[in-house]
Amino acid sequence: MALWSLLALVPATALAAPREDYARQWPLTLGQADAGAYRVVLDEAVYRQAGDHALADVEVFNAAGQALPAAVLSPAQPLAQAPRVLALPWFPLPANAPAAGGADIRLIAERNADGSILRIEAGMDAPAAAAQAGGQWLVDASRLREPLRALRLDWEAPAQPWQAGYRVEGSDDLRDWRTLNPGTTLLDLQRDGERLRQGRIELDGQARYLRLQPLRPGPGPQLTAVSAELAPPPAQAQWQWLEIQGQRRRDAGRDGFEFVLPGRFPVARADVVLPGNSAVEWTLHSREDADAAWTWRAGPWMAWQVEAGGDARNRSEPAALASVVRDRHWRLSASTPVGDAAPVLRLGYRPEVAVFLAQGAPPYALAAGSARAGRGQAPIPALLEALRRQRGADWQPAPAYLADAPQELAGDAALAPRREHDWKGWLLWSLLVGGALVVALLGLSLLRQRGEP
Repeated sequence: MALWSLLALVPATALAAPREDYARQWPLTLGQADAGAYRVVLDEAVYRQAGDHALADVEVFNAAGQALPAAVLSPAQPLAQAPRVLALPWFPLPANAPAAGGADIRLIAERNADGSILRIEAGMDAPAAAAQAGGQWLVDASRLREPLRALRLDWEAPAQPWQAGYRVEGSDDLRDWRTLNPGTTLLDLQRDGERLRQGRIELDGQARYLRLQPLRPGPGPQLTAVSAELAPPPAQAQWQWLEIQGQRRRDAGRDGFEFVLPGRFPVARADVVLPGNSAVEWTLHSREDADAAWTWRAGPWMAWQVEAGGDARNRSEPAALASVVRDRHWRLSASTPVGDAAPVLRLGYRPEVAVFLAQGAPPYALAAGSARAGRGQAPIPALLEALRRQRGADWQPAPAYLADAPQELAGDAALAPRREHDWKGWLLWSLLVGGALVVALLGLSLLRQRGEP
């Protein structure tokens, strides 16, 4: 309840303008009831309707027409998907005794060809009377071929509340060790049937082998499993493509073509299509307004296609843009002859994800397109991080799906900026003119009184 109260501090009705200020809305179908937080993938129709450069005019409403806390996230952003978890082999170690002056751990490990540990013998060069403390482990991460973000430990439920500080060291040869985490707290607390457990250890660096040591002597947990937390999988390259026809322009003796993008698409790839066999070197620019300066986006690169056996064609790879671009106007400049054929500009993008917090009664709807309204700021990223810490790193918002056809709200009228009337200015001028008329009337009255005698 304390977690959900983070968003209660921001009233839903204060986040954005009324739903009637938007052009159209798409009813949402929830993939899971009462999930609390949802994610919906934006489609081409939403991008065509949106007008704001940062998609601030994409909003989520409940059945009462109240705006909900929401944010638009990149499909590759870790907050939009859960990290991967892989089990790792681990081995208990005899613990040294810091209170008795410490001791060196002696490890004898049998490894196979890929470096993973098959068997381990551990000992300690210390006096027999040295105090022993449990809870030291050696973790074999040699099989990992990707960066390790954190370790996740599981243990048997303790009979008594338990808390301890741990240090993590790393080594690539089991001889030389370096610190990857100087100190973190593991705990397992229970009260009134509730359990609070912290078993995640973040790492600053990589190593083939990891050693976990308690910062102080004392009993340790009965470890049952160790897992590696890896970065989320790379976003699937499910590219969506727009094909746009342009107009030929002649600039400084070179052929150029200008195009207008019909929406606020997050463009990240570009390709050019010409009929038949072709090979042309292109440079791509874009700008937001028709009278603004052009900004370089890609190139020069050669786009080519060659027919090979019937209808089969070999094509060049699309050009990657330096960053995501939502500009309306685009221009292709050719540095080699084009001919009479007009090229088709293909712009590629990956759909983004709108994440929102369910408040109020369903059904919910996603609205887009407004020159008058904008989505308010909401702490959605912080909320997702808090939920992951509470519910586990595998948790992610439940899916929601856009309806096939939108519903009309204000229509195209919402895309026209609202004409603001300067009532204060009109009132001031009215007072000035009225005062001048009063002075004139008083002057005429005085003239008449002087003329009568």
